[in-house]
Amino acid sequence: MLPAHVLGNMWGQSWANVYDLVFEEDPNAVSINLTSLIEEKDLTEREMVVIAEDFFLSLGFDPLPETFWERSLFTKPQDRNVVCHASAWNLDPDNNDLRIKMCIEKNEEDFITIHHELGHIFYYQAYNHLPTLFQGGANDGFHEAFGDLLTLSITPGYLNDIGFISAEEAEAAKKDEIGLLMKQALDGVVSLPWTLMLDKWRSGVFTGEITKDNLNSSWWELREKYQGITSPRSEDYFDPGAKYHVPANTPYTRYYLARIMQYQFHESLCKEIGFSGPLHECSIYNNPEAGVKIRDMLAMGQSKPWQDAFEALTGERALSGTSILNYYKPLQEWLEKENEGRSCGWE
Repeated sequence: MLPAHVLGNMWGQSWANVYDLVFEEDPNAVSINLTSLIEEKDLTEREMVVIAEDFFLSLGFDPLPETFWERSLFTKPQDRNVVCHASAWNLDPDNNDLRIKMCIEKNEEDFITIHHELGHIFYYQAYNHLPTLFQGGANDGFHEAFGDLLTLSITPGYLNDIGFISAEEAEAAKKDEIGLLMKQALDGVVSLPWTLMLDKWRSGVFTGEITKDNLNSSWWELREKYQGITSPRSEDYFDPGAKYHVPANTPYTRYYLARIMQYQFHESLCKEIGFSGPLHECSIYNNPEAGVKIRDMLAMGQSKPWQDAFEALTGERALSGTSILNYYKPLQEWLEKENEGRSCGWE
């Protein structure tokens, strides 16, 4: 198994920080460093949010209210302590009082997170016309899935459309599809077993199957089983407590559902707009047809069974991992070739 401390993320929920250790880029390939692009453009934190809002406007959503810009927190205050964990708020649905709270850093990770948080905001805006009882995601995963959906459209083509890179750079970057997919998979695929095991641990605590005597060892048993990650730390520690969602008592199955649903949403929308290329190159930016499909689903809120909302967007009523496999198919084929003759996995 992999020792947890070498993965560049204290929970091992993303392995993106070891990308350069697991994939050797072609020296002639043109790779996109979004953090460098943000720095070169000298974007402010507010401007990063404006760019994310533009994505939703291109799909036909209504602009955010002026109160959003007046009342949201974009930068870490110097005069007081705040919880910097990014979050979206629907404080007064009747008056469309929508806000995000986030200590934005000028880097790729936060640029993507902003798109995610605005996904929550525009979901709120879409269903705030409904009675209070129905103001919510169709199920626990829908809110997270919609936020994550937009991140799949941050492609080289999209970055060209918004003026971050030239058309020539976008075309050159597409030729490095394995590098692009590897970087995404180290976050998007790696997180799936993590999101599953965390709530398995939480449910074990609630049912009493996990007791105070094995809080930490049970945590690592599950991580070894599902993630292939191990730790030398003893029962004297309480490693689960370092994850925000554990002390905050926030259910995590929503993220597991969202990771699967976002790819199904993405694939169905790409088919809707007639995209015929590799799935990872598809961006729904500036496609009003996709926007109509999305808004119709979001506007349902919790007024219908989640399967109805899911079917309205995807044409299907069940979750499936097929879209994930379709999205990463070029990477999977490359990995099978690279690992031919090797025994992969763990015990």
